[in-house]
Amino acid sequence: MTVQTKIEGRLASTGVEGLDDILRGGLARNRVYLMEGTPGAGKTTAALQFLMAGAEAGERGLYITLSETRDELMSTAESHGWSLSDLITIFELIPPENLLDEQQQQSLLYSSDLELGETTKLIFQAIEETQPSRVVIDSLSEIRLLAGGSLRYRRQILALKHYFARHGATVLMLDDMTTDTNDKTVHSVAHAVIRLEELAPVYGAERRRLRVVKYRGQAFRGGYHDFMIRHGGLAVFPRLVASEHRVAFHRETLASGIEGLDTLLGGGVARGSSTLVLGPAGTGKSLLVLQFVVAAIARGEKAAMFVFDEELGLLFARAKGLGIDLEALRESGSLLIEQVDAAELAPGEFTHKVRSCVETLDLQTIVVDSLNGYQAAMPEEQFLVLHMHELLTFLNRRGATTFLTVAQHGLVGDMKAPVDVTYLADTVILLRYFEASGRVRRAMSVIKKRTGAHEDAIREYLIDSRGLTVGSPLEGFQGVLRGVPVYVGQAGSLLEER
Repeated sequence: MTVQTKIEGRLASTGVEGLDDILRGGLARNRVYLMEGTPGAGKTTAALQFLMAGAEAGERGLYITLSETRDELMSTAESHGWSLSDLITIFELIPPENLLDEQQQQSLLYSSDLELGETTKLIFQAIEETQPSRVVIDSLSEIRLLAGGSLRYRRQILALKHYFARHGATVLMLDDMTTDTNDKTVHSVAHAVIRLEELAPVYGAERRRLRVVKYRGQAFRGGYHDFMIRHGGLAVFPRLVASEHRVAFHRETLASGIEGLDTLLGGGVARGSSTLVLGPAGTGKSLLVLQFVVAAIARGEKAAMFVFDEELGLLFARAKGLGIDLEALRESGSLLIEQVDAAELAPGEFTHKVRSCVETLDLQTIVVDSLNGYQAAMPEEQFLVLHMHELLTFLNRRGATTFLTVAQHGLVGDMKAPVDVTYLADTVILLRYFEASGRVRRAMSVIKKRTGAHEDAIREYLIDSRGLTVGSPLEGFQGVLRGVPVYVGQAGSLLEER
């Protein structure tokens, strides 16, 4: 049995784990594929990974380059720390010398006719000599220019397709989309089309995404998927589809350990639910969610915090001053805490990071602090809401308890959040400043809870060296949520400084 017969029935891995997931396993063998994208999108890196994946499986690969030199390709491989296998042959297609010699050019024939014929002949010759299972042609723009017209270009691509079909090779053709006309000839010829895109935001690093435009006879994960080019190749983050992930778990009530807070929440929050903490800057949103993190770790669970806005050193010092040693929790392995740089983050990468933590590390409590920083990574609000909907639904179905914080604009009076995700969360806790007896105080209330009853009162809370204390309902005031209360009763319900 030949090697080709042995591998015929399996899908060919692209060498990029996330892309294989999008393609439901990889590329069908003995077919011609198109990968297109502007220069710098990552096509060459992806093509090298495709050949390296074949070499690891014992398949011979051939890289036919019409645009880059062999030295440039080797330099690209070295930049990623790759050492190309002996099973990978790089064939640098150089025009014959007589076509570059002015004295040898013929006036009765177009030079493009000669060049295209010689180019095709050299490609066929390289295939015959190496007998590869995987082939990369880089790039089609050169062949398109040599063809001179759409009809001749299409016929040339069809000829290549039938030739490769006879030789049983899986072919990846690259197109840098540098021609003036948007020629879709190869789209109808190729078995599948993968498009890589590079976006330049107003601020921050460039963003890259890919989309499978078509794939004949094969289901795939549609839509755009973020990816990055890192040391070691492409890292693709498949778009999260929450409906594909569901596990069985016991939905129980989880307490924070703060008596007044748990009473306000009707005993606590439900496992597998999401809680949104809203409030202006400085009201203690991070401290409030930390109470649930500490309680989860005390129950023997693991938790994760993704911090967008605050430097970790400052957060550790602030929490320690309130009696919570985050460094000790992290060193014990119970807490994963990560600083997230919104300017360098693709939204799909963050979603993938959270998903990996839940699936591989069995984390049961997730904190995102805050959505303001996450929004900075994705300015389009409507897409932020869609991303958060999928992420929260995924976490809920995995039995993870999620806490989100949002800093509202302003300090008192009419305040607005930069993005409204209150309808996504199962529980909404509202924090407010209010003035009473010439002092600035804090109050909290539960606006919404889908998973059970909750107290409809407004309670004052105090933050000091011993942590968070929640007092009795503020029965003597009206207008606390507006920040300018009116005293209508006794002031005995206010907390005293300790």
